[in-house]
Amino acid sequence: MRVGITGHRGLSDEVERKVRELLEAAVSPHDGADLVGVSCIADGPDAWFAQYVLAHGGRLEVVLPAEQYRESLPEQHWPVYDELMSRASEVHRTGMGASDSAAHMAGSEILVGLVDELWAVWDGKPAWGYGGTADVVAYAERTGVPVRILWPEGAGR
Repeated sequence: MRVGITGHRGLSDEVERKVRELLEAAVSPHDGADLVGVSCIADGPDAWFAQYVLAHGGRLEVVLPAEQYRESLPEQHWPVYDELMSRASEVHRTGMGASDSAAHMAGSEILVGLVDELWAVWDGKPAWGYGGTADVVAYAERTGVPVRILWPEGAGR
């Protein structure tokens, strides 16, 4: 089973705790030997999902939206990012340099093309900017990739 992740960053501590529980519960029923997680490993759901997949014995493939992607993420996330990159069995690149909305959407399109199912940590609302979670969900739906929404009931951003 190849599963990709997309989701909102910058969640409150309470929503983060609930999302982590949802992600762990979603990963745990899968046979680790057959599970491949595909993630851009940004801070938040992307990284948490990757960590749960690896802890469960699955493999991690990383999609790198841009060569300058790491530098566009919060500096406190870099150690987690570096650890996950070092554990990736494969890295897929867009070939883009600048880490902007176009690169993020291109990376998400590659990710969607690599998976059997997309898990979305999504509140169901429109994206705040191009390439946001809603845009990735819409792309997956247009291309026939099943989407599983993981969002705590009653939570907000």
